[in-house]
Amino acid sequence: MGSEMLAKKELADIGGRPILWHVMKIYASYGHTRFILALGYQAEAVKRYFLEYEPMSCDFTIRLGRSGAISYHQPNMEGDWEVTLADTGLYTETGRYIEKGLRVYRAAQYIDTDTFFVSYGEAVGDIDLDALLAFHRQHGRLATVTGVHPRSQYGILESDETGQVTRFVEKPELDHWINAGFMVFERGVLSYLSGSENVHLEGEALPRLAADGQLMMYRHTGFWRSMKTFKDALELDATWRESAPWKVWE
Repeated sequence: MGSEMLAKKELADIGGRPILWHVMKIYASYGHTRFILALGYQAEAVKRYFLEYEPMSCDFTIRLGRSGAISYHQPNMEGDWEVTLADTGLYTETGRYIEKGLRVYRAAQYIDTDTFFVSYGEAVGDIDLDALLAFHRQHGRLATVTGVHPRSQYGILESDETGQVTRFVEKPELDHWINAGFMVFERGVLSYLSGSENVHLEGEALPRLAADGQLMMYRHTGFWRSMKTFKDALELDATWRESAPWKVWE
């Protein structure tokens, strides 16, 4: 089973590790350890992170000279990960920023399974990936998105006709569902990502899949947070240090 992730804000530090690492650990805890990172912005930085991952994570002894042999003194908890770093470019030939759909399509040359996960790399949650995958396989459609109820960015006021506040709720959970970014695709989805210069995943491909009856939603009611801003990163870092609700690994 492959996992596809899009590089953008992935190196933001959450509890001493990039948020990308946290997302990958969620997948690895369910046995999905083959990753394809579709790189664009910060591609060099992401590549450097993985090239330096082991020496920067462990004590080691290095033999200087021609051999350059290195011996590491701690076990690597991610030693079974296989990470393909695919530079999918930053701009199209017409100068437009490459959308997520085209990034997935360009990275698909490295996908060798009929079914694969796709994630954005900037959202975490205690998603039951086994249940998500079982749901996807049971319904038989081409694509599954994980739906969550988002939280309002603001406190919600309720008042009577005189302006008397009758209720105040700080950042409540909203009623509608949004795409949480933990998706499962069949290879047939790739045909929805081709045929134009720069396919937008959410704006074009997913609506077309929905119109064709090929998109289903797995409902997740547990913890989920997305990191879009510096404030989000600070809140996620504080949450990690207090409770780490998305830490589904040992």
